[in-house]
Amino acid sequence: MPDGLRKIQRALISVSDKSGIVEFAQELQRLNIEIISTGGTAQTLRNAGLEVNDISSLTGFPEMMDGRVKTLHPRVHGGLLAIRNNPEHVAAMEAHDIKAIDMVVVNLYPFQETIKRPGVTRAEAIEQIDIGGPAMIRSAAKNADDVAVIVSTGNYQKIVAELRETGGELSLKTRRDLARDAFKHTAAYDTAVSAYLSETSDNADATTSLPDQTTFSFTKITDLRYGENPHQLAALYRTSARAGLANAEILSGKEMSFNNYIDAEAAWQLVADFKETACAIIKHTNPAGVGLGTTPAEAYQRALATDPISAFGGIVAFNRTVDLAAAQEATKIFTEVVIAPAYDSDALETFKTKKNLRVLKMSSTESTSGLEYKQISGGMLIQTKDTHQLNKEDLKVVTIRPPTDEEIDALLFAWIVSKHTKSNAIVYARKDQTVGVGAGQMSRVDSVKIGAMRAQLPVAGSVLASDAFFPFRDGLDEAAKHGITAIIQPGGSVRDDEVIAAANEHGIAMVFTGIRHFKH
Repeated sequence: MPDGLRKIQRALISVSDKSGIVEFAQELQRLNIEIISTGGTAQTLRNAGLEVNDISSLTGFPEMMDGRVKTLHPRVHGGLLAIRNNPEHVAAMEAHDIKAIDMVVVNLYPFQETIKRPGVTRAEAIEQIDIGGPAMIRSAAKNADDVAVIVSTGNYQKIVAELRETGGELSLKTRRDLARDAFKHTAAYDTAVSAYLSETSDNADATTSLPDQTTFSFTKITDLRYGENPHQLAALYRTSARAGLANAEILSGKEMSFNNYIDAEAAWQLVADFKETACAIIKHTNPAGVGLGTTPAEAYQRALATDPISAFGGIVAFNRTVDLAAAQEATKIFTEVVIAPAYDSDALETFKTKKNLRVLKMSSTESTSGLEYKQISGGMLIQTKDTHQLNKEDLKVVTIRPPTDEEIDALLFAWIVSKHTKSNAIVYARKDQTVGVGAGQMSRVDSVKIGAMRAQLPVAGSVLASDAFFPFRDGLDEAAKHGITAIIQPGGSVRDDEVIAAANEHGIAMVFTGIRHFKH
């Protein structure tokens, strides 16, 4: 046949997402294409006045076991897999009364949507694992030289246009393009199922080992204007995860940029680590300021006071519902993004007066558990997320003077902030507010200097957190010049004794955590 055209005479339709299917089937019927269908799809088409043959009339078997078994039959898969110009295949079809099926229109049980529902049980999720659908898709896609397979509602209009133009035929290129999309579809579906079963298995915490094999599937949500820089292409993709920033709802403002997403993720992960009402202002993935308060507005004011200059054009995250007072505070300076779990109506209206401000609502089911992935050339690095929570009882006092209760509160606060600061990280803080942040320096002592240098609030009387141990006493000596009173650090240096001695000389209380928080 010229251009590999194949006449579509018989179509099998079985869809979970029924949007557009009636209109599509009506077009098929106008082209005298016979329609075979299953269960709810068949009923939907009949209700629209379409002539439909039940799948049972093809197989000779009723649908059974709550619909689990209906298309798994040789007369279905033989009709899909038979090579039309293969005499042996044609003879087998005639011998076993198998009719050719030229088109399959299938989309799968809504497994991904089901597992996103709060409180969904494993049994409910299992029932949404489609078996017959993927089998038909794969059979049709394998035989794309003879059969068309449609898995996306977005393809209906394009297919109808080609059928009209050719009098009911589809080209080889179209069929092969559809087959490619079909295998992508089933691969993504299987990946979602595999990921869910891994997450819900008895050993899903990955505390002792990581999987020998892992599969990734990402679905494009939207193209972004550009990547980190204007000359780079970028897009946002969603995994099968049920929560997270990729699933955040954009309530107002301009489109999110690539860098907005990167910074918003850093901001949200930071405030999510606090049980208290917290606000973080992020610039280039590092905290410009973090504050705690009895209200979101108070927490924002404390975060802003750390570095009001750097806060300009920043990303603001709250871990509580944002009220009007907080919104009024957060709109006093230019802000790129605000992210929170919820907003009072008057707060949202206040944000909407800033047309360039992007307002994101995060899922309340966000989880900090799981794995993290970092791409390298030719591969992927995978690690468990840094979810360690430090308690007061975990602290080991190593100096003559122990920290006071107020200092301990400040140290624990600074320690959480240091966890979310690029290493080498130094954080000056009080119990409810950052004072200065030194981030991402090649030398730890330089981070100590920069954190103090950038401080807008008095450093004297504050405490200091270091994300990793002090390799020499020079960092501690530098901190002492600025009047800090207590230090929290992992310990573990070969020169710990020298560092402890320096702390005692300066009258500084110091505690070891026994754990570090490198962030690269």
